[in-house]
Amino acid sequence: MSQQYSNALLHDKVMQAVSAVDGVIVGKHNEVILLMTALLAGAHVLIEDVPGTGKTSLASALSRVTGLSFNRAQFTPDVMASDITGFNIYNRQKEAFEFREGLVMCNLLLADEINRASPKTQSALLEAMEENKVTVDGVTYEVPEPFMVIATQNPTGYVGTYPLPEAQLDRFAFKLSMGYPNEQEEIGILRARRGENPMDALCPVISADELRQARDAVQKVRVDEALFGYIVSLISATRTNDAFSLGASPRASVALMHLAQAYAYLRGRDYVIPDDIAALYTPAVSHRVMLSQESKLAMKSVPDVLREILHATDVPYLGTR
Repeated sequence: MSQQYSNALLHDKVMQAVSAVDGVIVGKHNEVILLMTALLAGAHVLIEDVPGTGKTSLASALSRVTGLSFNRAQFTPDVMASDITGFNIYNRQKEAFEFREGLVMCNLLLADEINRASPKTQSALLEAMEENKVTVDGVTYEVPEPFMVIATQNPTGYVGTYPLPEAQLDRFAFKLSMGYPNEQEEIGILRARRGENPMDALCPVISADELRQARDAVQKVRVDEALFGYIVSLISATRTNDAFSLGASPRASVALMHLAQAYAYLRGRDYVIPDDIAALYTPAVSHRVMLSQESKLAMKSVPDVLREILHATDVPYLGTR
């Protein structure tokens, strides 16, 4: 009974963190939920949109309410890979090389405008994102746990941008878009920013240790055998659909399963249902596929094709009790 009560309190703290971010990021509840889902799943997020829509504010707000150690890397063309991973410098007094930590040595790294940096600097994040470690001059260093990268980027085609390679895109669990607020939401933003910045009032409501406990609880969320088949059917359909020239990899299947566990946990359940998987399918897969030239000429969009796949795929348990 005490364990159940403890789990309930932990879940409440996670939801308090979500509510705190909701309070300063107006009208973006779904994006906040997806960001927390990725954090609990030990995954990384790419946020793409035009400048000024709140990408950086969303990442900063999450770091403040979770109390995680936070670094922000402004990715400009002159940023070097060693700035991210760290480097060795010679200490004349000790007559030895010393390791200086890079920006990646934190719990939450905001890679701001990641597609403005050179491909070499972008790739410096790959090892840390995939294996939670970096290697400098043949020596491996563990990054802190939990570790999450929230990368923001301007849409491809903007001045001074370098498209992220497919290998790096595949390491992001979600690709989100903030979108413009509606009129009432924008009025709410003006009211909130009339005086002091509401971000300044944010304080931690959950600790790093409690987040680790919540992650442990997420890993125990049950996924039935039938749902494994549902996930694989959805992912493999992207490889056989003529609308795509590149389908999603097996990494997408694993990511979708872990994300569904975290999503179910946020909804107070210790088991995954098909609706959890369906809700996450598009943001988890859209950046892992490429439209064929014929689809582009036919003015098809990735989300439209993924919705067609979702509707055409048999749902487990439908019509059963």
